Amino acid sequence: MVEKGEAAALGEVLESLKSDYPGLAGDEVDAMVARARDDFAGRPIRDFVPLLVERRIRSQLAAS
Repeated sequence: MVEKGEAAALGEVLESLKSDYPGLAGDEVDAMVARARDDFAGRPIRDFVPLLVERRIRSQLAAS
């Protein structure tokens, strides 16, 4: 379950990525964020998950 603060931060990450990478389909960005978020499921400390998700995706996009 994603907490309200985390969900809001992930929403901001989504909007930032969609704005910075307009050539990617919105649903593709949504899927990338969902997969990255799922990698952190069950981790006890949630404060940095949105930041880690964003960094992971930006790194993947820069490498491709």
